[in-house]
Amino acid sequence: MPVVDVHTHLLPPELPRWSERFGYGGFIRLEHTGPCRARMVKDDGQLFREVEENLWSGTARLADCDRLGVDVQVLSTVPVTFAYWAKPADGAEVARFLNDHLASVVAGARTRFIGLGTLPMQGPALAVRELERCVRELGLAGVQIGSHVNEWNLSDPALFDVFAAAAELGAAVFVHPWDMMGEARMRKYWLPWLVAMPAETSLAICSVLFGGVLERLPTLRIAFAHGGGSFPGTFGRIQHGFDCRPDLVAVDNPVPPRAYLGRFWVDSLVHDPDMLRHIVKLFGEDRVMLGSDYPFPLGEDVPGALIRSMPELATARGRLLGENALRWLGRPC
Repeated sequence: MPVVDVHTHLLPPELPRWSERFGYGGFIRLEHTGPCRARMVKDDGQLFREVEENLWSGTARLADCDRLGVDVQVLSTVPVTFAYWAKPADGAEVARFLNDHLASVVAGARTRFIGLGTLPMQGPALAVRELERCVRELGLAGVQIGSHVNEWNLSDPALFDVFAAAAELGAAVFVHPWDMMGEARMRKYWLPWLVAMPAETSLAICSVLFGGVLERLPTLRIAFAHGGGSFPGTFGRIQHGFDCRPDLVAVDNPVPPRAYLGRFWVDSLVHDPDMLRHIVKLFGEDRVMLGSDYPFPLGEDVPGALIRSMPELATARGRLLGENALRWLGRPC
């Protein structure tokens, strides 16, 4: 069984100056500072992140995969490039550019890379069109979407057609947190990434469950990053809230959240053996997949090291390291 890392990020080596093209700002650009290094910079000049060539170079990625024992990487864009706040037509142009590049990298090493596209979710009809192009023309396995779309949570009726199209196409959906809640109050201590990002993922899961998305689309293959964020640690409270105040919680879906455990996937990026043990027990041995967040600093340095370090997971190791991912992606095991 191959080792499959479902959570890795990719950018093109050059990004258009979208703000000049569209006439307004907010976009990310790459400023190369050397042959193998660059800075991701916002339009206002604010540094977002220092990066290296493994963010854009397929060759560098494959060298790292060989060194780290990863057979297949699942590629998706960096969430800061979602650009859901842009005008829908402009967001569609950004998505097409990113998806064409990602598909070209996959085409260069089809046995080693699998692709997830990005969508202009602020324009659901455009998103459905780009999803169809990703799957039918570009050969991508699915898409990565954000934990919310501007003022819409994932339960919003405006987004349902996108999920319905994914289910009909057999496309995998990977939900990644972005545009973190409460960020203005979390300037110190890297708290947006440590506190708000896990909360964003829990928001996304609860929205999908309480909004009845999985109830209406039982074949939808949806996964959530970072081990489900804060959802596993607060699941008891979430279930109890449903039980004690159904008048506030069960307003769109009468099915309890516990009934959906085992109906969606999470990655293994939790950095702690007790938490990995917990999510495997909560979601099931067939619903947790290796995810490293390569090539970023909050990721797992050696993908799968935590899974391999736990003797009690020995019988499930093949599923966690590869088989579950292939089933979620709709690929043969």
